[in-house]
Amino acid sequence: MMEKNISVITEIPEDLHQSLKGYLDQNPTWDQDRVITAALAKFLLNEDNGLKLSSNDDWKCIRVYLQSNFQ
Repeated sequence: MMEKNISVITEIPEDLHQSLKGYLDQNPTWDQDRVITAALAKFLLNEDNGLKLSSNDDWKCIRVYLQSNFQ
């Protein structure tokens, strides 16, 4: 199955951007897209955020999260 990627353009607070830059400087095997993808997938899987995903969506998020963390 071929994975499709969607481009997202967004603004983030400068403090968050500085933290991201620091993380990427210390972790050269990661890039901005990988961090954002992992963070978003983890957020969607977090039950405390009040979102209720279907079990199919859960598995999709789990797959993306694991792929981004263990590429």
